[in-house]
Amino acid sequence: MMNSFQVDCNGYYGNFGGAYIPEILHKCVEELKINYLKVLNDESFQQEFNQLLRDYVGRPSPLYLANRLSQRYGCKIYLKREDLNHTGAHKINNTIGQILLARRMGKTRIIAETGAGQHGVATATVCALMDMECIVYMGKTDVERQHINVEKMKMLGATVIPVTSGNMTLKDATNEAIRDWCCHPANTFYIIGSTVGPHPYPDMVARLQSVISEEIKKQLTEKEGRDYPDYLIACVGGGSNAAGTIYHYLDDERVKIVLAEAGGKGIETGMTAATIQLGKMGIIHGACTFVMQDEDGQIEEPYSISAGLDYPGIGPMHANLAKQNRATVLAVNDDEAIKAAYEMTKLEGIIPALESAHAIGALEKMDFKPEDIVVLTVSGRGDKDIETYLNYNL
Repeated sequence: MMNSFQVDCNGYYGNFGGAYIPEILHKCVEELKINYLKVLNDESFQQEFNQLLRDYVGRPSPLYLANRLSQRYGCKIYLKREDLNHTGAHKINNTIGQILLARRMGKTRIIAETGAGQHGVATATVCALMDMECIVYMGKTDVERQHINVEKMKMLGATVIPVTSGNMTLKDATNEAIRDWCCHPANTFYIIGSTVGPHPYPDMVARLQSVISEEIKKQLTEKEGRDYPDYLIACVGGGSNAAGTIYHYLDDERVKIVLAEAGGKGIETGMTAATIQLGKMGIIHGACTFVMQDEDGQIEEPYSISAGLDYPGIGPMHANLAKQNRATVLAVNDDEAIKAAYEMTKLEGIIPALESAHAIGALEKMDFKPEDIVVLTVSGRGDKDIETYLNYNL
């Protein structure tokens, strides 16, 4: 049997994953584990999911040959345009799938956590669509730096709860969402925004996002006469856009996987979110993975200019890919990400989200051959980050 990088039947990717949860959530998570594959593979679910992806989200998202970017880096670079989805990022693929699942499981109340606000907006959007109650937890720091997204969520009918513990970012928002879930286990469905959390969440989110790699296969066949690239590049915080980008290629060794994580002000500065470079094995939010922690196992506060990558853990799928050397992980610093965003904007007329800018920042660290075909996922658009771009002095 070939070594697979997919999840095993116990919910692990190699040594990473599992479900480390309080007793009170055992029933919820178990119920989800029993049902998620049955529902996801059900024909009526597939039909409804695919129709919404097509008519509501606007999929398939284009695979665009970026000519000027390609010239700049001496290879053929295709951009997978998740920024063109409804709500402006890849997050909507996952929230539509999860809310359809929640409805089929008879849940009536939806909670979510958000960092950059894109997952919060995507969750609020599908709750409006399905007429369900929506509560979004968001760190107070992020509420301030992503003000527009907060207003969008409220306009969509969601209750946004600012979280004031820790450094008031994504980790803290996730803590609060899990606390809420413990208090209302019976009627609440927690829509997790990334490939993190207890099994089956990392696998479920990866499967819902795998529409990205499914489309890349078809689109490359049309454009290049082969269904695989030489390189796939994506940014990772929790890792859902990356998981979606690489899903159908995980076990295809012809494809090199490059993950860009947030270097912050530099991995040696203590102001960073480069979990794979610096993390040690530990438990965070219900899964065993790499975690940024001190000698006593206390979680260290991460830092990144990008609210979506500002997380002290990483999805277990990506932890395993890094450990097994299946993926190359590069830390891209704030400066490099901002510079890359401006470069892409000037060369291609596309303003990327700060998260995606980290993936673009990885290009400079690579050594491509002229015949290489590179697919880079632009996970979101930069509207939400304009203030940050304008206020940053390069």
